[in-house]
Amino acid sequence: MGSATSELPVGRTPLADAAETGLKIVIVGGFGVGKTTLVRSVSEIRPLNTEEVMTQAGVGVDETSGVAGKTTTTVAFDFGRISLNERMVLYLFGAPGQERFWFLWDRLFSGTLGAVVLVDTRRMNDSWYAIDRLEHHGTPFVVAVNRFDDDSAGHSLEEIRQALALPQHVPLIECDARVRRSGKDVLITLVDHLYDLAMARETTP
Repeated sequence: MGSATSELPVGRTPLADAAETGLKIVIVGGFGVGKTTLVRSVSEIRPLNTEEVMTQAGVGVDETSGVAGKTTTTVAFDFGRISLNERMVLYLFGAPGQERFWFLWDRLFSGTLGAVVLVDTRRMNDSWYAIDRLEHHGTPFVVAVNRFDDDSAGHSLEEIRQALALPQHVPLIECDARVRRSGKDVLITLVDHLYDLAMARETTP
């Protein structure tokens, strides 16, 4: 799956002086699922990436089945930004996917409003840890299935929901992390989910 360009499109502007509220969103998932690509495609600024070239040191440590063509990997986190309006800004943090970097996740989850779990149907088992940690922290999340070009299995969303044992109240959608509009739809789904949860809390006696 190709990555989106990191060049800034014409018309992107610096953060407004009026911005006063920052909302933190974390994007998690397995190794090579497209987290860096998603942050890169939706960010209004040139994203901060901590990608390094994969070396022989990772052989036998990182599970690369299904992503044999991957040559770089995130070693800390990715960071991007979206201005929702003049006062409110969404900060995006992409978590590293390899097991040896999972110790960073709890730090990234601190202060998080919500999360996106990216899923690759070729490596569905890689999603379990992300879902487990979010549930452990009580962090609301949505699940986005990143449809890769070679996703020949073509599992339906209902099949994926059953495989991941996702409750019906957790939103599950498809996306293409390379496409800005698709990535924005994922974030809109998360924001809507967070709003619904907040409204439900207000109306509960």
